[in-house]
Amino acid sequence: MTAPMPGPPAAPATTAAPVPAIPAVTAAVAAAMAGLDHLDERPLAEHVTAFERVHAALGDALAAGSTG
Repeated sequence: MTAPMPGPPAAPATTAAPVPAIPAVTAAVAAAMAGLDHLDERPLAEHVTAFERVHAALGDALAAGSTG
């Protein structure tokens, strides 16, 4: 005879407080995402470059936020 399998772990009793936004990082993310504005109006050949620029800018924003 085998013992029943335990269920999933119980959820924590308390929830963590929301992390406040860092204004400089938030602005950097918004600026990076603006690089995708009107992407649908640009030639398809430009899309990869646009995504690469946004990806790099978001990485920079993340790095700046982790050191601030």
